[in-house]
Amino acid sequence: MATPVAAATGGAVNSRSRYWLVPVARAAVAAVAAVVITFNGNHSPWLGLSVFGGFAVLTALIEIVLGSARLAADRVSRRTFFAQAIITLAAGVVALALAPNSSLPAFYAIVIVWALLTGALELYSGFRLRRRSPLARDWTTIGGLTVLLAVAFLLVPPGLDHQFTGPDGIDRSLTASIVTVGIFGAYAAIGAVLLVIGGFSLKWGTDESGRVPPETEARP
Repeated sequence: MATPVAAATGGAVNSRSRYWLVPVARAAVAAVAAVVITFNGNHSPWLGLSVFGGFAVLTALIEIVLGSARLAADRVSRRTFFAQAIITLAAGVVALALAPNSSLPAFYAIVIVWALLTGALELYSGFRLRRRSPLARDWTTIGGLTVLLAVAFLLVPPGLDHQFTGPDGIDRSLTASIVTVGIFGAYAAIGAVLLVIGGFSLKWGTDESGRVPPETEARP
């Protein structure tokens, strides 16, 4: 009969091969959001709410459908990520509902509240499993990045409207909408890169720390 340690060690490979799809799927959604914002010159509140709403709804579905099943043996992480998914889904639905109104205050409020809550939850999950799971590093990184998104939004004055003349002699303006939508696009791009690296690192087992993923830890 296999010992708990042997069972956990043997299950680590299976766990990695099961969970890697979650960050990769999240990365794909984030990459699409980044591309849409990058190649759209109209960084309006409507665009911000629409792209964020789609990003949030799809991310939440990935976390609920794929993530929860792959964290089945770790009840705390499963519940934390389920709560994170529900918050994300709610934020996405509200953003899509308010998108036709093109409300900049709504875009600010939704993104800031979502980023603070879900970023804190993902940070908590990462810190709770530090030195015990290869998933902890990625969760901590993405959680920290998401909290920084909220901080960046808070640093942009909602009334920002800077008028200037471009090098081509055309009058231009730098508004809060342009800056914040661009910040979200940058967040999505950076997050996509970090998530896909983390996901394929799990799949290919490039984490050499020997730590055991949460769902395979031996329990009394």
